[in-house]
Amino acid sequence: MSVVLAEKTNVTLDGESLTLEQVVSVARYGAKVELQPAAKNNVLKSRDYVDKIIEGNKTVYGITTGFGKFSDVLISKDDAKKLQRNLIMSHATGVGEPLAPEIVRAIMLLRANALAKGFSGIRLSTLQTLIDILNAGIVPVIPEKGSLGASGDLAPLSHMVLVLLGEGEAFYKDRRMSGGEALAQAGIEPVVLEGKEGLALINGTQVMTAIAALAVWDAEILWESANVTAALTLEALEGILDAFDPKIHAARPHQGQVDVAAHMLNLTEGSTFVAGEKNTRVQDAYALRCVAQVHGPSGDAIAYVKKVVETEINSATDNPLIFPEADQVLSGGNFHGQPVALAMDFLGIAVAELANISERRLERLVNPSLSGLPAFLTPNGGLNSGFMIVQYSAASLVSENKVLAHPASVDSIPSSANQEDHVSMGTIAARKARTIIDNTGNVLGMELLAACQGMDLRSGQGELKRGKGSEGAYRLVRSKVATVREDRVMYTDINIAKELISSGKLASTVRFEMTRKNLQ
Repeated sequence: MSVVLAEKTNVTLDGESLTLEQVVSVARYGAKVELQPAAKNNVLKSRDYVDKIIEGNKTVYGITTGFGKFSDVLISKDDAKKLQRNLIMSHATGVGEPLAPEIVRAIMLLRANALAKGFSGIRLSTLQTLIDILNAGIVPVIPEKGSLGASGDLAPLSHMVLVLLGEGEAFYKDRRMSGGEALAQAGIEPVVLEGKEGLALINGTQVMTAIAALAVWDAEILWESANVTAALTLEALEGILDAFDPKIHAARPHQGQVDVAAHMLNLTEGSTFVAGEKNTRVQDAYALRCVAQVHGPSGDAIAYVKKVVETEINSATDNPLIFPEADQVLSGGNFHGQPVALAMDFLGIAVAELANISERRLERLVNPSLSGLPAFLTPNGGLNSGFMIVQYSAASLVSENKVLAHPASVDSIPSSANQEDHVSMGTIAARKARTIIDNTGNVLGMELLAACQGMDLRSGQGELKRGKGSEGAYRLVRSKVATVREDRVMYTDINIAKELISSGKLASTVRFEMTRKNLQ
């Protein structure tokens, strides 16, 4: 697993082949979106079938009936449009701060991709309006809280659809305004919903999946960065490389463990910081000795979650689904967010562990009885506090992560008069995982700074050489942040280090430098 940096590359939706890289390209870099011609045909066929159902007054859930507990209430053809509009108006009950623009853009993209599969019965013109709004840079205001994760993300998706109708609120051209004003400024006509369309737009897992897609992308970057920071700390603490001998890991061949052990040896290759003949210690503490056994399983977990998310972003998750060729409309439960909920809880736990062990390595760096370095990594302790409160802050974030890592998916509260009697809480799980990822980026940034500081202090004890990979990491950090010689404001340094990690710059720079050295 290695970091791939996304670029602004336009995306063609077919409902089947959307990638995480494309999601990031649209969500974060504003790449434009269009529909594949074959997808347009599938949408048209599905809509034609829905129109025939409405004309024939057939009893079909969500098309000619009410919703949830009201599924046994028949709706006339004349009221079909009002039913869909009422659905959106009544379901827009989200609360809290607005979701970040990148998440909202991902939500719109994923909903459009699901509709492009041709199982939802939406009109092509309505789908195109959703894409036009995305391409225009209009960002609906979607409150972050209010979804149970089944029947999909009903409340937050309703806030998205409000803007299609010229209602609700949106951010456009750096200003918050009414949905109607945003559409007018962009020259986009509001949608008047037809039968089934409201349900097609909001009955799905796209909010939790959008958060999940960006989260797993960022988690991959964190994982590779964590290996780099661990290597730097291993050298700063004169760690013992025997723990990464491939024979140990071949005896317990979990793929992530094997990969991390090999990577640690590559990163530290040629280092004279690590323990050798001059330092005859037998073994290190677990935070160093067990890097492969801890980081490795987190990497395996992230890889599993990635597969779940890649499946979900190309799935039809609304209800009912339209199968024109089979002459069927089938009511099922693809809106249930359990696959994403479990995966996001797993991701949160896996990433929290990266922060847990990182903070323990940081503690070893600042503790003179464990490091052999000046207390709190400052050469003039007492007058200076050095990295004392950096570790304090890291400990706070790790403790917060432990609370957030409690799984959301084990909870369920029935809704809709017990018709919807088991829900996933997947959107809560995804939001928690995203916060854990952000916290972990900060903890790793703190370790990164401390490890480089430790190397500088260790270098003062004699001329030493950094490893093949750690050298590039060290030079990148020192190009942005100077050695701490006396106390200064630290949060700015932490923010810089966190950005180097979370952006993928640290991991990609190290990989580039190692490749270059291998070719020499």
